[in-house]
Amino acid sequence: MIRKVFSAFKHRDFRIMWMGACTSSIGTWMQKLAQSWLVLQLSGSPFLLGLDAFLGDFPILLFSMVGGVVADRMDRRKLLLFSQVLQMTSATVLAVLFATGVVKVWHILCLSFVSGIAQSFGGPAYQALLPTLVGPEDLKNALAMNAAQFNLARLIGPVVGGVALTQLGPAWCFGLNAMSFLAVIVSLVVIKLSYVPGPSTASIMESMRGGIDFISKRDAMPGLIVLTFLMTMLAGPLIMFLPVFARDILHGGPSQYTLLLSMSAVGSIFGALIVGALGQGKQQGQQALFLLVLLGGLMAAFGISNRLALSCAILVITGAVLMGAFTTIGTVVQLIVPDEMRGRVMSVYNVAFRGGTPIGNLVAGGLTKVVSTPVIVLANGMALSVVGIYFLLRQKKVAAL
Repeated sequence: MIRKVFSAFKHRDFRIMWMGACTSSIGTWMQKLAQSWLVLQLSGSPFLLGLDAFLGDFPILLFSMVGGVVADRMDRRKLLLFSQVLQMTSATVLAVLFATGVVKVWHILCLSFVSGIAQSFGGPAYQALLPTLVGPEDLKNALAMNAAQFNLARLIGPVVGGVALTQLGPAWCFGLNAMSFLAVIVSLVVIKLSYVPGPSTASIMESMRGGIDFISKRDAMPGLIVLTFLMTMLAGPLIMFLPVFARDILHGGPSQYTLLLSMSAVGSIFGALIVGALGQGKQQGQQALFLLVLLGGLMAAFGISNRLALSCAILVITGAVLMGAFTTIGTVVQLIVPDEMRGRVMSVYNVAFRGGTPIGNLVAGGLTKVVSTPVIVLANGMALSVVGIYFLLRQKKVAAL
């Protein structure tokens, strides 16, 4: 059973990338915790908290498809190295700004946008590279283990970041994040690539159209892309609003915020391990949609909770369900796509996966001026369940996957 849960780790290059990515992700979550709390403290505005999250993800809408085209024409390792170096530089600048006491909210917003640009090129490259590190039979397990490392980092990072923020100061959170990028840079240098895309004479626009044509001609793919976008748009604000719930609903501080983040991460880790153990199976589309309906109900319950213990319990289950839905849909998409199209198709998926979040965050942040944060989370949860039910009843091609 244990071997089945961790079957992707039998591949050397996957193990190396996993360790490097996990280390870097820990640093990223340290910065996310400090950055979200400090934007709220410096500005006192949930709207600016939403704007910061929006600016970090919005470049993915703008540049991710270009990044996918580039990932299908050059060594994906070099593209990832560029992305990591740019993000490391951004974190270093933020550390210096805090250490010298000159930081302003607009500095944080601008650097979030820069990091988003880096991720818009690195995301498609990483998603295209990952399946080449394992065999098709271990693909779902690899995606689940990749999600597990991200959420393990989401568990460890906020804890370490909370200690660094309260005991050492915010500059340490950003400085340690900058150093963590060295781990993934070393991993990229060490791995051996089994597939390197060749150059193309087609223009960027022609290549982009080729990826879009591929998606449009696969029966369930358009539905999967739309579903992924709606999932992230409606579910994303839950994590963004955790500092507000910690401060205004649960009447706590950074410690309570760290606890809420950690509980969500614990649930996601359990969810990833369960998905990894179950394997690829049948009727994955239907499974994902049922999980989506359940996720909406859990979000609604979190929105009306005003007790710390109950909120933590709901977040654990929510994290597991969310991870199950995302990993299942991601596996279905990856299995449909050939290597030579993977960068472009996954860039469109990446736009949906990451692009829904900034739009959802911006809208939800703006709505805080007229309705309370718990009401927004409650409404988003109800809408998410409606989306899941609609796809189950009307989008048969997705449900049948």
